[in-house]
Amino acid sequence: MTTTFIQLAQASAPSYNGLIMMGLLFVIMWVVMIRPQQKRAKALKERQASLKKGDNIVTIGGMHAAVNAVSEGTVSLRLAEGVFVKYDRSAIARVITKEDTLAAKDSK
Repeated sequence: MTTTFIQLAQASAPSYNGLIMMGLLFVIMWVVMIRPQQKRAKALKERQASLKKGDNIVTIGGMHAAVNAVSEGTVSLRLAEGVFVKYDRSAIARVITKEDTLAAKDSK
C-alpha cells in the first residue's frame, strides 16, 4: 500500500528536468551565438559613426575607397582622383587602419 502512494506521488509530481534543460540550452545559445553578434554589430555602428575625412574604408560590396566628406546619413567616397560617389553610412563594412595595412604587407 505504501509503495502505491509513493508511486502515485512520483507520477503526479511535475518534472522540471525538461524545462531546466530548455532554459540551459537557451542560455548556451545566447552566450555562444547571439551575444557575440550583438557585440560585432555594436562595434560596426561605432566605427560607422566615427568616420572622418581621410579614412580608408571597405564597403559592404568590397569597394576600397577613401572618405572625402561625411554628412549625417551619407558618406562621400573618393575612388580615384576626381571620382567621387555617395554611399549610405550603413554601407561601410570596415575602416582600414595602419595596422591592417602593415599586417597585409607582412603577410605577402
